[in-house]
Amino acid sequence: MKVKLLAYTPDPEKLVAAAAKNCYSSTDVDSVLDGLTEEKTESFVNMLSEIGHESPIEHVSFTFAIEGVSRSLLAQITRHRIASFSVQSQRYVREKGFEYVVPPEIDKIPAARAKFIQAMEDDQHTYEELTAALMEGYLKELLEQGVPEKTARSKAEKHAIEDARYVLPNACATRIVMTANARSLKNFFRLRCCNRAQWEIRALAEEMYRQVYAVAPTLFGHCGPACVDGVCTEGKMSCGKAAEVRAHYQTLREGK
Repeated sequence: MKVKLLAYTPDPEKLVAAAAKNCYSSTDVDSVLDGLTEEKTESFVNMLSEIGHESPIEHVSFTFAIEGVSRSLLAQITRHRIASFSVQSQRYVREKGFEYVVPPEIDKIPAARAKFIQAMEDDQHTYEELTAALMEGYLKELLEQGVPEKTARSKAEKHAIEDARYVLPNACATRIVMTANARSLKNFFRLRCCNRAQWEIRALAEEMYRQVYAVAPTLFGHCGPACVDGVCTEGKMSCGKAAEVRAHYQTLREGK
């Protein structure tokens, strides 16, 4: 897995403070940024967190490039609809020797790992055979229609991989560009940094959190799973490790 924070709203905490200032004072638009020292900015952002007023933090956004994650993760992350996603297409990009993600629990058991890798190789072989068979049929049709051979081959391949992709596994790796505002990210971290979240998306969420905390520590100071700054919300399904989780996030915030 590789995660890179590509871009974010410049001076995000000051902009959030300006939005909050607009809500709680009679300041006009020409002076909404005036007087927002580092101390006052921090005070405004902390106040929003304390009183649960989250709409001002929607004004700043963060864009990530993500690669080496599975299609299984893609199905989970796109459930967070208050975000924008651009995903590598299996319709337009032929999966020649596709990369895949091996779950850690499979990877640590030699027999399971061997079986898993064999399944991936079988999937690749089936994909290539299916692509070739489909291309042959589509190419024949296009040539019979009088389409020039070079153009026909290009169209046949596109049509073939569009349907052949249906045999590809959830483990197949993909790339994503994702943009979300700070409020959506805080909710994402609360749900997906939790020990109850699936291992792959939890690893992604934690790395994303580490990177946004580095550029906006006040804004994301009270983030992570619910138990970090409050009580566990998982009820009977709790992992029971709140103290360990809090210590882990304290270490993460200290950059260790």
